[in-house]
Amino acid sequence: MSKIIDTFIAPPCHDKIEYLYQDDHLALINKPSGLLSLSGKNPQNLDSVHHRLVQIFPGCTLVHRLDFGTSGLMVIARNKAINADLCQQFSQRTVTKVYSALLCGHLDDDDGVIDAAIAKDPALFPLMSICSTHGKPARSHYRVVERFYRKLEDGTLLPLTRVQLMPETGRTHQLRIHCQLLGHPILGCDLYGGLLLPGAEQTARLMLHASELHFVHPISQKLIKARHTSPF
Repeated sequence: MSKIIDTFIAPPCHDKIEYLYQDDHLALINKPSGLLSLSGKNPQNLDSVHHRLVQIFPGCTLVHRLDFGTSGLMVIARNKAINADLCQQFSQRTVTKVYSALLCGHLDDDDGVIDAAIAKDPALFPLMSICSTHGKPARSHYRVVERFYRKLEDGTLLPLTRVQLMPETGRTHQLRIHCQLLGHPILGCDLYGGLLLPGAEQTARLMLHASELHFVHPISQKLIKARHTSPF
């Protein structure tokens, strides 16, 4: 098997993490776009959500991750027992995740489901690929919020669709590769065609935001319905 070599160096992220809620057991944050969830092996990729949070909440751990370019809601466990409980909720798929995204072009259907298995391919790293033979099952729902045109500085009209994305599974790059498969990549996505539409190359970030996260608080057993409005 080919050895995976990660040459990615994250540019400095000057945006701060927004703390939305915290108690003795967990914290809810809004991750800025352009910040790693976990520090990389390369010392230049030390800055991350976990690196910043462990200074404030010693012993905290990440229950789930968001891609480097994705912004939005993350729940952080403040001890091992809470981490185990929350990880179980994620693995049993009882956690509801809703993302806001801008897709290139105008979708024909108002809603739908993308069911396509996703596999790692060391030869293509860091890209994932759709593969029914070796891939892990992956399923995403989408719902159109609006179709519109964005006028660029040169007068070009960029056709975009604002959608809500609801992943049932949590595969790496799932929403990005599923939207590409749909024929409408996420605007600003450098890996899966989100910079190819004329005018899209000017996009400053990946237009994907984790806007809702519903889970059960491990101690109070109350249903937490966290929401954070998309910045785009």
